[in-house]
Amino acid sequence: MERFTAAFPVAKPVIAMVHLAALPGTPLYDASGGVDAIVEAARRDLRALQEAGVDAVMFGNENDRPYELEADVASTATMAYVVGRLREEITVPFGVDVLWDADSTVALAAAVGATFAREIFTGVYGSDMGLWVGKAASALRRRRLLAREDLLLLYNISAEFASPLDTRSLAERARSAVFSSMADAILVSGGLTGEPVTVESLAAVKEAVAHVPVLANTGVRQDNVAEVLSVADGCIVGTALKVNGVTWNPVDPLRARRFMEEVRRVRQSLG
Repeated sequence: MERFTAAFPVAKPVIAMVHLAALPGTPLYDASGGVDAIVEAARRDLRALQEAGVDAVMFGNENDRPYELEADVASTATMAYVVGRLREEITVPFGVDVLWDADSTVALAAAVGATFAREIFTGVYGSDMGLWVGKAASALRRRRLLAREDLLLLYNISAEFASPLDTRSLAERARSAVFSSMADAILVSGGLTGEPVTVESLAAVKEAVAHVPVLANTGVRQDNVAEVLSVADGCIVGTALKVNGVTWNPVDPLRARRFMEEVRRVRQSLG
């Protein structure tokens, strides 16, 4: 918990997503705009989020559909280029996530100087992408090899677009991820990007790993953030801050400001 609070000095931090446009080599990539268009779109979203007062941002390749379990090297390289272009404009702690590749995520985080990284590090899932097996052991060894033991690893233990093949409860999986795989924080998700996690699930995980931060990973909105933060130690938000609440749209500055106004009200009420 001490490392988490050092990285995020505000109570109940809000980590906002900068969803990059589809990267080179993926089916939705816009070759006419090229990589410069990806940089400019990310810059606009970054500025809108920081001006709204979010506590941290996370860069992810959400538009690289259909997703892969081993990211193409071009995706990781392009993400490093984009974040590098924006690095001097980032004024809050930032993280990265290369969907859905834990090793590439850690490598990217080390390359760009990220504070934290998010991925599916543990578990076995039947998913849209096929059999999905966590890589905590190799990811933590890579973190050590790259001399980034300070890099916070946020473990999403309820993979989107997938069902666990593990018969243990969510709380039991959380406890195991902390004990055997050294999770720095636990994330709990809904079934898809933008779908909310139940407060009951958050509470069960929080009780199981009381000494480790637990965050809501999906589906947090202005109308439910008070309930979420009454249990969770923070949240990650993307879709709710977009134009018309659509994941693939750019960030809506007004939505982002109103969301953070509600978060500040909630923090004050929680003391």
